[in-house]
Amino acid sequence: MSKHFGDRLVAAVKEKGSCICVGLDPRLEQIPKHLVEKSLKEGDDNPMVVAARAVLEFNIGIIDAVCDIVPVVKPQIAFYEIFGAAGITAYQETLKYAKSKGLLTIVDAKRNDIGSTAEAYAEAYLGETQMFEGEKQVVIPAFDADSITVTPYLGWDGVKPFMDECEDSGKGIFVLVKTSNKSSGDLQDLEIKSGEALYEVMGHLVDSWGADDIGEMGYSFVGAVVGATFPEQAKKLRKIMPNTYFLVPGYGAQGAGAAEVKPCFNKDGLGAIVNNSRGIIYAYEKMEGFDEKSYAEAARGACISMKKDLAKIF
Repeated sequence: MSKHFGDRLVAAVKEKGSCICVGLDPRLEQIPKHLVEKSLKEGDDNPMVVAARAVLEFNIGIIDAVCDIVPVVKPQIAFYEIFGAAGITAYQETLKYAKSKGLLTIVDAKRNDIGSTAEAYAEAYLGETQMFEGEKQVVIPAFDADSITVTPYLGWDGVKPFMDECEDSGKGIFVLVKTSNKSSGDLQDLEIKSGEALYEVMGHLVDSWGADDIGEMGYSFVGAVVGATFPEQAKKLRKIMPNTYFLVPGYGAQGAGAAEVKPCFNKDGLGAIVNNSRGIIYAYEKMEGFDEKSYAEAARGACISMKKDLAKIF
C-alpha cells in the first residue's frame, strides 16, 4: 500500500514551507498570445487540438515556475472538457507533468454517484483499470491523480467507493462541506431539527468517515472543501473536524485574505491548503514589471507574495 495521503500532504507542505495550492484553470482568452500563435504554427485542422496544446504548454510553464515553492496543484477539469478529447489529453498530461515535478495533484471534478458508477469514477481518477484477459491483460491508470474533490449529496454510498480506492492506493478525497460561492447558503446553511446547519452535519459526517484511518501526522485521507469566504462557518467546522485537512477556496479573486483563511488552520499551523487560481496563473495581467511572455515568472512572484500574506496568520 502507498503512503497515507494525509501524511504525504503534510510532508509536502513542510518540505515546501508553503500551504498554497495553485489552481490550474486555463481560459484560452487569457493564455499568452505567443503560446497560442506557437500552437497554431505547429499545425492541425482541429482547433480544439490547437487550443489544448497551448493550454498544456501554459500549464507546463506555470508548473516549472512554482514547483519548488508550492506543494499542490489543482486543475479544474471543466476548463479542459470544453476542448473535448484533446482537452482531456491536456488534462492527463498536466497531471502527469505536475507529478513528475514532485507536486501533489487534486483533480477538481466534484464527482459523485452510487454503486458501480461511483466505483468507475474512483477507479478512473484515483486507481487503475484492468483491461483484457490472459496474456493481453493490462493494468494502467487513466488520470492517476493524488486526490479528487467529491460532492456528498448522495450520501455514504456515493462516497464509500472513493474511500475504498483511497485505502488501496494511498490517495485522498476532499468532500464539499461549505463552499465559497455566494449562494452556498441556499442549501448548506439550512437549519435542521437538531438546530445545526446542514454544513455542520456534513462536517460531522466527514469527521466520522475519516476517523478510522488517521495518518501518523494526525490527519485523515478524507479532506473537506471549506471556503475562506465564510470564516465564521470555517471556525465551527475546524472544531468539528480537527483531523481533517481543508482545501480552502475563496482566497484572492473571491475576496478572502489571510484573516479570513486563519480559522481554517489548526493550532499546529497545519490542516489547510489555500487555493488561488486566477490570482496566480494570470498574475502577469496585474503585476508591475511583467507581461505575457513573463507569465510564469509573474506566477512565481504571486506565490511568493501570497506566502508572505499567509505568514501573517501564524
